[in-house]
Parts: sequence; C-alpha cells; structure tokens
Amino acid sequence: MQYTREAAIERLIESYKAYYDIHMFNDEQIPVTARCDFFEHSQKYVLSKKAELWSADCEEFLYLLNIPHLTLAQYEEWRDYIQKDGMGRMHIGPGHMYSFITPVFVCDTCDEDARKALKKCRIYKSFHFSLHGWMDYHVAVVDLSKGRVDANRSGHDTAKILKKVLYSQTNKKRRES
Repeated sequence: MQYTREAAIERLIESYKAYYDIHMFNDEQIPVTARCDFFEHSQKYVLSKKAELWSADCEEFLYLLNIPHLTLAQYEEWRDYIQKDGMGRMHIGPGHMYSFITPVFVCDTCDEDARKALKKCRIYKSFHFSLHGWMDYHVAVVDLSKGRVDANRSGHDTAKILKKVLYSQTNKKRRES
C-alpha cells in the first residue's frame, strides 16, 4: 500500500497510542508532528514496599517528523535538535536504567547521503559510569516512495516495528476487511 506522509504518521500514531503518551504538535515552523513518551517503572521488594530491593525506570521519547524530502543538512539539524530536547526530558538519577531517544523521519524521498549518515549514527551516553543508567539514540527513516525503512544499528528493532505497522500483509488484510 502506498501511503501519503500524513496517512503513514496517522497509522503510526494509531498503533503507538496503546503504549505511549502522545503529544501532537501543529506548528508549521517545525516538522515534528508528534512526540510519543513511554515510561516504565519496575521494582522488587520484600513484604512491604518500604523494604525495596531494587527499582528500575525506563523511558523512551519517540518523535515523528514529517519531511517531504530529507537532505543531509535537514537530518543533521533535526538529529541535534531532538537529541537536545530528549536529553532535557530524561529523569537521570538512582533507579534510572535507560532512556531511548528515537526520531522517525517520514518522508516521500530521501537523499542517499542522508540515509548513509542516519545508518552510521551512533549516539550513546552513560550516566555516572552507568550507575544511573544510559541513553541510546535510535533513529529511522521511512522512505514512502520506495516503501523502504532504514535505521541505525541501535534502531534495528524500531525499523522492524515500523515495517510491521506500515507494510505487513496481516495489517493490509485487516484494513481491507
């Protein structure tokens, strides 16, 4: 199925809304359409919550960007903007396990040099020698003209989810019925 950028983003938001807190943006000046926040808290205790053995907080900030043609300059600009915004949203401290910052560029076409830079992207940061967790940067691009999804090494699982939501046969059959 051939999607428009808006239809693909709507489809992604629909699939993410069961797990993420969705924040929509309507600013014409920036291509960020939505930010999807995910938070998870796990803990183990003995008899009472006051006797906590451990706790772990995990979070992800996923950004959906609507860009007609992705160039290398645009990719670098929005990669840096999203990294800064995501770092400002993290809750670092004791109990923090990890945070993922995940921009997803939804575009009609993509320059090959932007795709190569995206695939080579490696941004990782540990906090207090990993005692307060770490941050990993997952990034993906959905090239609608080719029906292609690419990601950096860390974003491999994100790309699988994007392919499943947008291009899997079971989703097509479900939409047709």
